[in-house]
Amino acid sequence: MKPHSLLILPLLAALAACSKPQPPETERRPEPQATAMREAIAEPLAQAKAAAAATEEAAKAQKAAMDATGGATTDTPQ
Repeated sequence: MKPHSLLILPLLAALAACSKPQPPETERRPEPQATAMREAIAEPLAQAKAAAAATEEAAKAQKAAMDATGGATTDTPQ
């Protein structure tokens, strides 16, 4: 082989590695379109939290009514 042919291959490889096009600096990422999915997930969670809060309030009211009438509650051992 001739010496200049040995130099051509590494030079071509280096040239190919350096010639990648750079993305433009002004290119922006697209705005996320996941708001509908986020709302669809959050709505049942909010309903479940509201139901849990209502259940807690009903339990407190029932316990207060039992205490006011002098009745025994189920969570107090006798």
